[in-house]
Amino acid sequence: MEFFENLTTEGPPLPPRFADLKKEICVDPDAIVHSWRSVVKELEGATKEIEERGAEVILQVPYSDIQRGLSEEQLRTLKKTGVLIVKGGVPQEEALAWKQSIKDYIAANRDKVTGSPPDNIVFYELYNTKAQILARTHPALIATQKYLLSLWHTSNPDSPISVRTPISYFDRLRIRPPGPSVFTLGPHIDGGSIERWEDPAFRSCFSRILEGGEAWREHDPFDISPRLDANQDLYNAPNQCSIFRPWQGWTALSNTGAGEGTLRVLPMLPLATAYLIPRPFFRLRSDLAAGVTNPSDIPLDADAWVLDLDNPAFPGSTPGKTQAVTPETHPHLRIEKTVVSIPRVQPGDQVYWHTDVIHAVERDHNGVEDSSVLYIPAVPLTERNAAYLRDQRATFLQGLPSPDFPSGEGESRFVGRARLEDISHPDGRRILGFEPFGYKSYMNEGERQAIAAANEILGFRV
Repeated sequence: MEFFENLTTEGPPLPPRFADLKKEICVDPDAIVHSWRSVVKELEGATKEIEERGAEVILQVPYSDIQRGLSEEQLRTLKKTGVLIVKGGVPQEEALAWKQSIKDYIAANRDKVTGSPPDNIVFYELYNTKAQILARTHPALIATQKYLLSLWHTSNPDSPISVRTPISYFDRLRIRPPGPSVFTLGPHIDGGSIERWEDPAFRSCFSRILEGGEAWREHDPFDISPRLDANQDLYNAPNQCSIFRPWQGWTALSNTGAGEGTLRVLPMLPLATAYLIPRPFFRLRSDLAAGVTNPSDIPLDADAWVLDLDNPAFPGSTPGKTQAVTPETHPHLRIEKTVVSIPRVQPGDQVYWHTDVIHAVERDHNGVEDSSVLYIPAVPLTERNAAYLRDQRATFLQGLPSPDFPSGEGESRFVGRARLEDISHPDGRRILGFEPFGYKSYMNEGERQAIAAANEILGFRV
């Protein structure tokens, strides 16, 4: 429970050097002001649309659409919102069997199972159940991840990455019973907070936004090249995902709808980012701030805000935490109206959201059955990710927690944990790092380098 409480809680004020950072970044104040006013104006219509349509703006597609490729209209929606639900790739009966096998595994190892909160576990520190391995290596999940990763591109063809080659990242699972929340996880963005501005490589991902003027409209959230060198963890945050994860995701093990402990998202990708990045450079005018007693009182008109490069504050950004987004820190996003619960999902449905998407978890679960998911993101093959895969491969064989997660004996003494022989097909073994990677021809030199490096790291001579 402490982990979730610490994700977004505000820390002490930032030191003066962060005011210097603002001045370093804001090389053309007039252009930044122009950009701010343009984005704030654009948000008026965008937030109103989400308020009126709600979860209807979120793209839901049958798995067959993934197999044939999304239409141009579907792609426009996905790239605008950054959120996707894929229905039907995994039969409901198969997903429900996974959940039952997890419950049986928990019962067989009751005295050794850990998780949060410890007295009534919802988030299980389990990584090596047979169900998780079967899900991670399921052909429908692998195919969906291949497709979603292929939507990213490299602006530099020498970038060492294969965007069509997914690898597995072992994460935990959730079985949340009905009832009040045992934790609070408000709107946030994973993958660091202040690092978006402080780390030069991470900052370069948003270079068009920081140019000012109308350049924010050219921001490309699917350009993977500048993200490869980004440091998302300058402050050694606990439980930080250390790999590059373009798509966060989970696979449903239950029938779960709004109000039943599900995911909430702000279905707005490039525009929300175009607001978030320049937001620290502006403050509410002093004569207006005095009259604000509630977030709803904050004026949203661009004329109510002024450029301020002398204040070291970066709203919602605390070293060692994720990026928090609240009605106070980012009022123009109107998150009390625009962060919406995703549509109802069935067992076997896959849910993915872009790494820059603002998301949260419902505070309460008012349903009648558990709200259960396996956390399975879409992760591409890079040299750094391959090094993590090598280490994760070793922890899997030993039944230990994955490298990013709390250490200890994990499931090493559990009865019935997954083994390598449970993976029946080469693609499944490959995504876990037990088969070499390769193609007859390569998309570019960067992909060839990435695959060669990965095979060497994993000990394969190809």
